[in-house]
Amino acid sequence: MNSHLSKVPCRVNDLYSDLRDGYVITKLLEVLSGEQLPKPTRGRMRIHSLENVDKALQFLKEQRVHLENVGSHDIVDGNHRLTLGLVWTIILRFQIQVIKIETEDNRETRSAKDALLLWCQMKTAGYPEVNILNFTTSWRDGLAFSALIHRHRPDLIDFSRLAKSNATYNLQRAFNTAEQQLGLIKLLDPEDVNTENPDEKSIITYVVSFYHYFSKMKALAVEGKRIGKVLDQAIETEKDINRYQILASELLEWIKRTISIITNQKFANSLLGVQQQLQAFTTYCTTEKPCKFQEKGNLEVLLFTIQSKMREEKRKLYVPSEGKNISDINKAWTQLEKAEHEREVALRNELIRQEKLELLSQRFDQKAAMREAWLNENQRLVSQDNFGYDLSAVEAAMKKHEAIEADISSYEERIQVVADLAQEMETEGYYDICRITAQKDNILRQWNLLKELLNARRARLERNLALQNIFQEMVYMIDWMDEMQVTLSSKDFGKHLLEVEDLLQKHSLLEADIAAQTERVNSLNRSAMKFTQYSDYQPCDPQIICNRVEHVKNCLEGLRQLAEKRRGELEESKRLWCFLQEVEEAEGWIREKEQIIAALQNYGKDLSSVLRLLSKHKILVREIGGRFSMLQQTLQKGEQVITKRRKGMSGLRQRMQEVKQKWENLEKASSAHQLKLQEASNFHQFNADTVELAGWLQDTYRLISSDDFGHDEFSTQSLVKKHRAAMEEIEKHRATVLGLRKQLSELGAEYRDQVDVQITIVEVEQLYGEVVEVASLRSQWLQDALDVYKMFGEVNSCEVWIDEKEQWLVKMEIPQRLEDVEVVQHR
Repeated sequence: MNSHLSKVPCRVNDLYSDLRDGYVITKLLEVLSGEQLPKPTRGRMRIHSLENVDKALQFLKEQRVHLENVGSHDIVDGNHRLTLGLVWTIILRFQIQVIKIETEDNRETRSAKDALLLWCQMKTAGYPEVNILNFTTSWRDGLAFSALIHRHRPDLIDFSRLAKSNATYNLQRAFNTAEQQLGLIKLLDPEDVNTENPDEKSIITYVVSFYHYFSKMKALAVEGKRIGKVLDQAIETEKDINRYQILASELLEWIKRTISIITNQKFANSLLGVQQQLQAFTTYCTTEKPCKFQEKGNLEVLLFTIQSKMREEKRKLYVPSEGKNISDINKAWTQLEKAEHEREVALRNELIRQEKLELLSQRFDQKAAMREAWLNENQRLVSQDNFGYDLSAVEAAMKKHEAIEADISSYEERIQVVADLAQEMETEGYYDICRITAQKDNILRQWNLLKELLNARRARLERNLALQNIFQEMVYMIDWMDEMQVTLSSKDFGKHLLEVEDLLQKHSLLEADIAAQTERVNSLNRSAMKFTQYSDYQPCDPQIICNRVEHVKNCLEGLRQLAEKRRGELEESKRLWCFLQEVEEAEGWIREKEQIIAALQNYGKDLSSVLRLLSKHKILVREIGGRFSMLQQTLQKGEQVITKRRKGMSGLRQRMQEVKQKWENLEKASSAHQLKLQEASNFHQFNADTVELAGWLQDTYRLISSDDFGHDEFSTQSLVKKHRAAMEEIEKHRATVLGLRKQLSELGAEYRDQVDVQITIVEVEQLYGEVVEVASLRSQWLQDALDVYKMFGEVNSCEVWIDEKEQWLVKMEIPQRLEDVEVVQHR
């Protein structure tokens, strides 16, 4: 694009950004087409750029250029793929599609790429090692470009000296010659062509410039030169045969000798030596070999000339002697090129290796010098012990030391880089490895020494910091103990029990805090005393440490004694207030129970109610008994308080006497109430027993006054047994009936004089007498009935026996035999 835009004041620096405004595309199309396009719109806004690009695209459509999927917004947005596609479309339309070549055989007309390819094949026909089949790999070795130039301008390039193996040189020579001698812009670099997959469009674009240039040369001059060359060859035919034999022998001998030399050379173990060897090899490739290659080409041309002349003259073709044919020379030359390639690859690899080793050596020397200077400076730095004499100074020194450690730790990778470089050079067999190893060992030794110094300095600094922290903690502890002494010296012992308990709870917390701080103080003292035992390094005078430890111990001991004293005073205050509260509670409990007993004037209407009241009273008695032990403990506490606090305790002793008197009154009221309940219980129990006895007597009277005396001996016998049991029960109740008067006399006065009770006793005694009398009569009647029934039974038995014997005698027959008669007689 720049080669065409050079005709106008315009240039492209960035393909994707410079084409966005549409101005460059418009100018390029004007130059290529020779037509005037619409004037671009001025302005830098996106809408202006889109309008300019649309004008250019519209012109291409008018030229019947097919643009697939390319829009103005794609170019304005800098779409790489579509921008390159547009440029290629322009090249294809205005540079390539104009090419048309007509073949001589069938007059077929070809266009575009095929026509250009045919033209290249026609122009390079006959050139050795040149076979153009495409616009990619056929141009890699540079011979095709050189052949195009040589075909039209032989004076510019000596094609015979070019080697297929030296592709970069061939390409560079052809491109420079085309640019300097022919004025063709250098569109490609050697590395763009000499790749595995060259870009076809790029090569086509460049070759098109050759086509347009050489098409302008006159064909007549070329044809005249060609005829003159044919005439010269016809004259020199005979001389050339002899010259061919000599040159072929010399060339084959040189190839054999050169292969032997190339394959037997060894590499020097230094960069300078390898460079000299490579220089010698390069000199051979650029000076000696091109001459021989030219000789080889000349031989081919010479043989071809000789055979052409003979063919034209219809003579027998000349055939070189055995081993000197072109195929033999080419075979030997191929072996030479193979050996050259292997030698060149090996030399360049060795050169790369030596250059790498030299660079590694330079890097190592540079880095080693820097590392040694750095190590010396840091060794000097960490050897200083300017830590300070207080916590802030030591902490600042510790932060500074940590920064030094971080810096040194981060530097370890750089030290390792030096070691790795030395190891790599040793692995690669560097010739001055002894010096490198010695310098590396020295750096590693200094590095280890620096780390030892750093660790030792950290240990010393940590001791200083630990000691200063302990001193600071001691200061904090002393301040805390001073504050605690003020709190423990308070004379506030509480104005009531809750307040005393709150003070005791707070005091317990203080004691727990003191205990915890005691362990902390002991730990601090032990930690501080450890610093007096170090023999290698002591951050402070041991006597100063001992003095501070002793001072902290004394302060702590005084604080503990003060805490014990205040606890004793608070405990004494608590006992006093506990006693007063318990006394007050006891008095309240006594008043409550006295009120309960005074309210219980009902002693029950029957036995069950009296028993319930007795049960409740027993519960009350148990409560009184349980409370008595608590009262005794309370009174003992009072005695202890009076014993320990003799002053002002007269009112306390009077209070104790009042409580004792109230307790005695409560016990008397409880005993009197229990006696009343017991008398009521005895009375109701006597009534219940009397009523129960009267009911039993009435039931027994009904039983013994029954008219049933049995209907036979068995039933009468059963009635006799039951009556006998009833008689026994009646006899057992005799003592109970006789004891009713005694029980009545044992009742309370208010119960035994009641008329109803006395009448009930009289009725029971009379009923018992009647029961006894009726029972005796019934006993006699039952015995008479039993005797009658026994007599009737015996009579019935006699009658049954008489009937049985009578029937047997009637039915008996006199046997005929004597033995049977005896049996019957026996029966």
